[in-house]
Amino acid sequence: VQLQASGGGLVQAGGSLRLSCAASGRTFSNYAMGWFRQAPGKEREFVAAISWTGISKTYYVDSVKGRFTISRDNAKNTVYLQMNSLKPEDTAVYYCAADRTAYRRVPVTLPSEYDYWGQGTQVTVSS
Repeated sequence: VQLQASGGGLVQAGGSLRLSCAASGRTFSNYAMGWFRQAPGKEREFVAAISWTGISKTYYVDSVKGRFTISRDNAKNTVYLQMNSLKPEDTAVYYCAADRTAYRRVPVTLPSEYDYWGQGTQVTVSS
């Protein structure tokens, strides 16, 4: 399984970015997908997750609720993270990840529950 993340960049506070993560190597639609982020000197943090296609549930960390939206396009084997109203504290390397368990009914937030990771894409929000 390979995950290729893209879409990061430098943006001013209040701006928007859309991250993409293209997946290959297994049946994409059967697995939940997640986004995590890691700022310098901090632990990797859960950001958002979307369940496998049959359930279509989403889950967000409180700090991004109402600003970020996770979605998936199974025809393109791609998961997206639309980030609006960005804040300087959103600055981090963002990673996409694939759930290790197919058909999970509830999206999970623990990094250990994800077995494949993208390479990370840098998001920098200036004040």
